Amino acid sequence: MVCSKYCVHTCLVSVSQPLCEIATWQELRQLREQIRSLEEEKGAVAEAVRALLVNQDDGQVQQDPQYQSLRARGREIRKLLMVLYPKETQLEEDFFLRALRLPNQTHPDVPVGDESQARVLHVVGDKPGGAPHQPWGPQSRVGPPGPSVFQAPVPRIWPPLLLPPRGWSPPAARPSQLHTQQAHPAGLHSHDGARPSPRSCVCCGMTPNASPSQIYNIDPSRFEDLNLAGTAEVGLAGYFMDHSVAFRDLPIRMVCSSTCYRAETDTGKEPRGLYRVHHFVKVEMFGVTGPGLEQSSWLLEEFLSLQMEILTELGLHFRVLDMPTQELGLPAYRKFDIEAWMPGRGRFGEVTSASNCTDFQSRRLHIMFQKEAGELQFAHTVNATACAVPRLLIALLESNQQEDGSVLVPPALQPYLGTERITAPTHVPLQYIGPNQPQKPRRLSQPVSS
Repeated sequence: MVCSKYCVHTCLVSVSQPLCEIATWQELRQLREQIRSLEEEKGAVAEAVRALLVNQDDGQVQQDPQYQSLRARGREIRKLLMVLYPKETQLEEDFFLRALRLPNQTHPDVPVGDESQARVLHVVGDKPGGAPHQPWGPQSRVGPPGPSVFQAPVPRIWPPLLLPPRGWSPPAARPSQLHTQQAHPAGLHSHDGARPSPRSCVCCGMTPNASPSQIYNIDPSRFEDLNLAGTAEVGLAGYFMDHSVAFRDLPIRMVCSSTCYRAETDTGKEPRGLYRVHHFVKVEMFGVTGPGLEQSSWLLEEFLSLQMEILTELGLHFRVLDMPTQELGLPAYRKFDIEAWMPGRGRFGEVTSASNCTDFQSRRLHIMFQKEAGELQFAHTVNATACAVPRLLIALLESNQQEDGSVLVPPALQPYLGTERITAPTHVPLQYIGPNQPQKPRRLSQPVSS
């Protein structure tokens, strides 16, 4: 059961690796039993020596063969334990690191296989009609003239991506604020239990030392084991680490807007554009529930309904997927992804994700809840994306682009942007003079450079 589950769930390890964890655990148990036996014998030897010292004076004890034999056995036991203790520590660390790679269990209804086996649960809205999507570039009537933002070097960004057109309200200049505010009509008000959270960094089933890793590491020579968080989930979970929650306060719902960093090491198929970026803003929902699948499954459905409500209010065409075993990662018991239609890609693209991690994270982070009788039990954790800014921008801009290149603003966002339509800015303070410039026709009188 463990081996087949492990391999089907993650496809990260071979069948033999779970057997290695079992073998390591058995070796550790045998070693601990040996240590326990020696420690008991050591205690018995010490007690026998004390009895001899009580019944005889020092001169007699030193001549007693039994005393000398007990002292010799005590020294022998201490030498053995001095060898076994470091071995136990090493085996404990080895087993712990191996056990961290074991995944959570999976819901019986989860499809088995890779992402092609994802089950479509809902399809909402219609594909946008009208003119085909016009990518920004030299011929674009939305962006300024010059090389395409998707062709320019990564550190260089067009001014329209940084400065709003004149006349926009201030929130338009801050995507994180805009999208956090947009989440409020969908039920993420403070009276629903959502509240901001301080930052921290913990491990929630991510693997910083994986090869290749999606996590950025700070210079280890200066900051050992310090990483940039790829999602607010780790900070929200860290907020509860080594704490218990009163049963009457469950479930707890939290929301956090944060900057996220991801290496995206295996994305050679999409090296350009906004779909996969290394640095972005994301609004994350997180919940803690009591034990049992009923509560955590209910909260997962609640988060999913909030995601669908947000995307529906934005007028996007999207579908909800029940993700298969190989897409769950280590912590997820069940995972729902929402993919929005992106005309520029000609296909759906993931914009949100929601996962029920049951007690996988709480056992590692020591997150518990306390019943009225005082008994402590491990809680369940649930997480979900409220808004991943870059990907949502892709779907919004491409789905609402008009024939003249302008972009219609969905009614839900118009109060925040202060306009019904996004057009080309009337003034751009910067002019791109770097490489990849558009070719200008050569004049007849101009000599050809050798």
